[in-house]
Amino acid sequence: MPVAGRLVLVTGSPRIAPGLFTRSAWQALEAAGSVLARDGEEPLAVAVAEAGVPVRPVGDHPPPELARTLVAAAAAEGLPVVWVGSADGDPGLTDAIAAEVSRLDEPPEVELLVASWDVPGSRVLDLVAVMDRLRSPGGCPWDAEQTHESLVKYLIEEAHEAAEAIESGDREHMVEELGDLLLQVAFQSRVGEDDPGSPFDIDDVAGGIVEKLLRRHPHVFADGDATTPAEVERAWEVIKAEEKAAKAAHAGGEAGHQGLLHGIPASLPTLLAAEKALSRWERTGGDLTTLAGDEDDLGRALLVLVARARQRGESADALLRRALRGFAEGLDGPSGE
Repeated sequence: MPVAGRLVLVTGSPRIAPGLFTRSAWQALEAAGSVLARDGEEPLAVAVAEAGVPVRPVGDHPPPELARTLVAAAAAEGLPVVWVGSADGDPGLTDAIAAEVSRLDEPPEVELLVASWDVPGSRVLDLVAVMDRLRSPGGCPWDAEQTHESLVKYLIEEAHEAAEAIESGDREHMVEELGDLLLQVAFQSRVGEDDPGSPFDIDDVAGGIVEKLLRRHPHVFADGDATTPAEVERAWEVIKAEEKAAKAAHAGGEAGHQGLLHGIPASLPTLLAAEKALSRWERTGGDLTTLAGDEDDLGRALLVLVARARQRGESADALLRRALRGFAEGLDGPSGE
């Protein structure tokens, strides 16, 4: 069967810069007689046009009509016709093109060419874009009026729900709740962009934690020599102390001894605060086995139990929650009704 013309369907990630297109994609675009797209504002179409390859928008049409337009253009042109894919993946278009060419006696050759693939983390860019749309003029009035302070309760709530999902072992539930928690980070970051005096955005937030991770893992990214979890924890504590001293010096003050509870939020559940304080004490040379309780001092006895749990590599908070669930389930059972 003779071939009349050539149609190349270029698809790719709208999140990837055009410089990362494959070589074959650029060759197809540069050799094309016509480069078509649904809308000149489509991300890939914009990228191609900015790179110097003219793109002609054809409008938003149902897949069968669009397929007829593309196949007819390919059959009429002496050079290949390239379709630059839309951000939504042009649902139904490939099936419509297959149906269109199958009815022709001399159909054009059709090629699907992938120009780029998403990299890990690409969907986070989608989240940032959605959050920006919600906070921008014409978006959601509720989202637009939120502040850092008004969102705090949701941040705390989502953190607790994520913890419960993890403990449940339900993988689908974990994905959902971690997504809700990630939304709070994206939301707070988008609110930060609107501050007139000291704005920040998601890149500032991500960049800050990346720099911190690099600093605190010299055994991975530099010349540190920690090889065991315990050595890593001790090195981490030293690095944190150096960071605090540097911050104090930059502020013109003195770091001094700030105590085991310094920096632990007052709102943190007490068992978790105790675990963190004991962890700090142990990393600075404290011996958990030396802690002794007093049956008349229930608070001290609880602290000793938290230390015992840490010695066993367990979380006292998680142990108590597990015991509480078992206790409640027992009460709710036949003997407790």
